Amino acid sequence: MNSPVRLLGICGSLRSASLNRALLRELAAVLPAHATLDIDDKLGELPLFNSDIKDDPPVVAAFKAQISAADGVIFACPEYNYSVTGALKNGLDWASRPPPTSPMRNKPCGIVGGAAGMSGSMRAQAHLRQMLIYSDSPTLNQPEVLIPKQFERFDSTGRLTDESTRDLLRKFGLAMVAHVARHRS
Repeated sequence: MNSPVRLLGICGSLRSASLNRALLRELAAVLPAHATLDIDDKLGELPLFNSDIKDDPPVVAAFKAQISAADGVIFACPEYNYSVTGALKNGLDWASRPPPTSPMRNKPCGIVGGAAGMSGSMRAQAHLRQMLIYSDSPTLNQPEVLIPKQFERFDSTGRLTDESTRDLLRKFGLAMVAHVARHRS
């Protein structure tokens, strides 16, 4: 019997109609039965990271608690100016401090993302992988979920209409659950 796997989805986009957030919702629908995905929508409420702030503001403490409670984290990573969004970078800056007790420390991570262009967010995902090295977060490498021309794969309500993308998400979900299982203590 498979033990339950609790995943946390963090979308780097703050837009309410973000297709990267829709990608997380669609992923949640195709995960194995013993896995769940909760989506955090509070990234935009985090204050700008400032190392002069010694005690975590309540919203930061809550964000870190969500990460701690999850067995793994999946980032939906849009690409802005060839990199991750400022909101996502800010969230990682908060979550990675202090390094020895960071909830990201050794936390299994996965990355999905799409973009309007042909890159499917590959540059942003590469930058995110580099940032996750700091917290020694083991990151799933395959399958890569890089969705080009994302707007062509979703309808106007944010529902996925492309079956090949759904199949890729299903494969990613299985791989992510196995990735978490490999890194459980």
